Amino acid sequence: MSLRDPNPASKNRPKRVAIVIANPAVSSTTGWPVGFWWSELTHPYYAFHEAGYQVEIFSPAGGACEADAMSDPRDPSGYSETDLISMGFVSTPRLAKLVTQTRPVSDIQVADFDAIVVAGGQAPMFSFETATALTQKFVEFYEAGKVASALCHGVAVLRYAVLSSGEPLCKGKTVTGFANVEEDFADNAVWGMGFLPRDKHLMPWRIEDELKKLGANYVSAGLWRGFAVRDGNLITGQQNFSGTETAQLIIETLGR
Repeated sequence: MSLRDPNPASKNRPKRVAIVIANPAVSSTTGWPVGFWWSELTHPYYAFHEAGYQVEIFSPAGGACEADAMSDPRDPSGYSETDLISMGFVSTPRLAKLVTQTRPVSDIQVADFDAIVVAGGQAPMFSFETATALTQKFVEFYEAGKVASALCHGVAVLRYAVLSSGEPLCKGKTVTGFANVEEDFADNAVWGMGFLPRDKHLMPWRIEDELKKLGANYVSAGLWRGFAVRDGNLITGQQNFSGTETAQLIIETLGR
């Protein structure tokens, strides 16, 4: 499918992007609360803002959303303490408030936006199977010739996205998403800290494996490397270090 002009009648208006973050969920493997990942919202948001785009934040069900703790640059673990873009976002009351009052994806009017971006975090792996409004909206964007994008575990949306033809959206497409080598790394980390027995995995299934089963051409750049790939109007990013790369591909596709 070729990328058509998403709004041929209004070439001078700012481009508009709908970013979708996951609602809070509970991991079925650990019992921990899980949510979206800050950098997968804030880094694309910053890139789009710098390009003059208008951005709105949605979630599958709407309402207040919570981030995975380790994605917060203020978290005692220090895992994300160098993420200054996220620190700036969470420290700006007007911006931080946006994640407490997200609108449901059912409110998105495809005609009003040029792209949809589905951010990751752990929650999508446990909640997107039942997020039918999200998968339907994602397919609407794609079939309208607009940019449909997802990154990291947000790529879970492609496991459930089916075209009007009945074919999986990702079949025959070159895509990326959280890689098996990264899942192995995460599993080893929680095993080493004694949080899970070694016969349990952090995630209930794996992006790379499932997309390959659906006929996608899965590619990655290796462990924890920022990476995004475009196939027509489908754009995917590998993991939480790929938010900027994903946004840049979208900006290159849509223009300024």
